[in-house]
Amino acid sequence: MSSRIVFIHGNFVTRRCWEPWIERCESRGYRCVAIAYPGREQPVDVLRQHPDGKFFGSLTLQRAIDHHIAAIRALGEKPIIIGHSFGGLITQLMVQRDLAAAAITIDSVPPLGVPPLELSFLLGTWPVINPFVPASTPYLMSFKHFQRHFANAMTSAEQRVAYDTDIVPESRRLARGGLSLAARVDFKKPHAPLLLIAGQEDNLMPASLNRRNYRSYKHSGSVTEFKEFAERDHYSIIGGKRWEEVADFALSWAKRVTAGDPVRTSTVASS
Repeated sequence: MSSRIVFIHGNFVTRRCWEPWIERCESRGYRCVAIAYPGREQPVDVLRQHPDGKFFGSLTLQRAIDHHIAAIRALGEKPIIIGHSFGGLITQLMVQRDLAAAAITIDSVPPLGVPPLELSFLLGTWPVINPFVPASTPYLMSFKHFQRHFANAMTSAEQRVAYDTDIVPESRRLARGGLSLAARVDFKKPHAPLLLIAGQEDNLMPASLNRRNYRSYKHSGSVTEFKEFAERDHYSIIGGKRWEEVADFALSWAKRVTAGDPVRTSTVASS
């Protein structure tokens, strides 16, 4: 059983969002590390006050992939990898490279080949994928956009705290990398056990999109499972009320599938 967990954060936030998860996992005997994106090591207030436009304009998905590969290989063992949002996409790309003992994605950005058909996805991601805005311009989402597309299931007071605590400027070039060949996955390739988790109320990465992502792996012959949590939006599923339920389910699943040689399953469950 693997005792090492690597956390990969999504766009618009830093690895700070994983701090409660790390505390909970370490209390259960796991050794944890949250990898910061390139240029994302500083505190939230510093990153928000002093965005490096030149750096953001040069940051690509391939560079982020290489950065995470190097950090994971430096551990000297295959960890359990848990990624949220764009970090879920990077997690799937790490699984493709056989770097995980098991992996969990939460409200993941889909790899290339999983069509995002939902209007809410387009509306939520348009500020960063809009081709008429230069990729070199950093994007700091407004509080209103955060309310509508990221934290729509939270109260206004909870939204305010979450926004002020976690949201930082993002690289449009990095975000657009999700539409590039660097985001391609061979869904038929055998892989480490993979769990895809979705939030029922997620407006940004809808549960239906996560379900299509899950079903894309149906011919891999490997353990691939799906779990949907009710009343969770894109942010609250890892940082809102009852996030502990999601964390405990993920840990229980990871413990089960890394305990031995799991039988292939393809169960769609909801809660």
